[in-house]
Amino acid sequence: MSELNVVSISKAQIPAEPFIARHLIDGDWRSSTDGAVFERVSPSHGTVVTRACKGGTADVDAAVFAARQAFDKGRWSRTSGKDRATFLLKIADLIDRERDRIAFLETLESGKPISQARAEIEGASDIWRYAASLARTQHGESYNSLGSDMLGLVLKEPVGVVSIITPWNFPFLIVSQKVPFALAAGCTAVIKPSEMTPATTVVLGELCLEAGLPAGVVNIVLGYGDPVGAAMTADKRVDMVTFTGSTGVGKAIVKAASGTLKKVSLELGGKNPQVIFPDADLESAVDAVVFGVYFNAGECCNSGSRIIVHEDIAEDFLARTVTLSRQVPFGDPLDPSTKVGAIITPEHQKKIDKYVRDAAKSGADVRLGGGPLAVPGLTGHFYQPTVVSGVRSDMPIAREEVFGPVLSVLTFKTLEEAIELVNDAEYGLSAGVWSENVHTCLEFARRAHAGTVWTNTWMDGFAELPFGGVKESGQGRELGKYGLEEFLEAKTVTMRIGRTRAPWVDPRAA
Repeated sequence: MSELNVVSISKAQIPAEPFIARHLIDGDWRSSTDGAVFERVSPSHGTVVTRACKGGTADVDAAVFAARQAFDKGRWSRTSGKDRATFLLKIADLIDRERDRIAFLETLESGKPISQARAEIEGASDIWRYAASLARTQHGESYNSLGSDMLGLVLKEPVGVVSIITPWNFPFLIVSQKVPFALAAGCTAVIKPSEMTPATTVVLGELCLEAGLPAGVVNIVLGYGDPVGAAMTADKRVDMVTFTGSTGVGKAIVKAASGTLKKVSLELGGKNPQVIFPDADLESAVDAVVFGVYFNAGECCNSGSRIIVHEDIAEDFLARTVTLSRQVPFGDPLDPSTKVGAIITPEHQKKIDKYVRDAAKSGADVRLGGGPLAVPGLTGHFYQPTVVSGVRSDMPIAREEVFGPVLSVLTFKTLEEAIELVNDAEYGLSAGVWSENVHTCLEFARRAHAGTVWTNTWMDGFAELPFGGVKESGQGRELGKYGLEEFLEAKTVTMRIGRTRAPWVDPRAA
């Protein structure tokens, strides 16, 4: 453990009083109907950092009613694209203004490094601005080739009321991958953040109100999946559910939504491979692999937790990866130099550790780490950077989402074998290939079963490019113009120009 780069406790001050989080319903901040609250303890510092209202079905009912009224009465759905864009741009500016405050709250609740949190909030405001551009440029279609007496129109209309359920690992970034696109389309929303990270979504609600967003357009209900998320999913007044989280919960949402056949968009888990060929730039590949597995402590659906390296370079690549892993700064997330912070809960840390121990029992070789990490001055939950080699494709650590700073290493001989290993998974979120041969990269990109393929890079993202998975990694897309399309319905309007239609029944023939 002494060989690792551990950052000791920073001098940043934890607030003496926790952040108070309430529901936002119809433009008002409200306590729970039954007065219930819950607390969030910082995973890195072990102190209560948020005290939030604990919602129930009555709170969901009120929020959905407000969103339904705001949509049906046209307070948002019938506004112009210009007006929607103006609001979104105001909110983006306010996010920039509050960047440090949002990042600080997110770090306290999630345990992620403060420097990373600041970068994520900056990225979030950029997404709001991109969504504003879509609000002004969305349009339908016209068909004037149907004959001289016919004109066809395809209108793009907002889906309606959207339930937005977000996770704890990127709470502000992911809500910003959903809400501005829903608003740009003209939808109204009810949002449920994770009970582990409610504060920054509440701040977003504050900014929506400050920007002058009409009451009922954005509503927030805090609490747990049962009953809040379940009620938001099953309510017949809700037209769509968009969810980011585990595949298991995603499947449950599909079942709950089936009763009303509402639209469902899901961004779920991943077991994302990076394939390293012998002609790869190894220095760049090693750095990207280390970044990919330790970023956000591996608590990331896009985590590059499974590398598949050619056997001719496997030992060299492993040695380089272990050496660089020892240099990654783990520790207090409030220290700006920290790159890997705390694990979200002690229960999740135990789950991570079990994957590693079970792999070792099954014959895998733990080359680095494999256990909790002690950080001087902190009582939170930290896990060592861990590299596991000698992994077989049938091991759970190679197939299931560990969601921690744990790298599984497999080897291959041929391109065909590598692609077979890549696609031998229930997930299909992202994949990567490292080779200086463009033909190898292009063939891999076309044959890998994944929503995103990175070539000679990892986890670069842009607001313009769609994101989402195939197979059990989800359905639908976020970001890009596709992210807006998720919140739109196509309506066909067929128009006859003039009275040119021949009668179906000729009264003269009677």
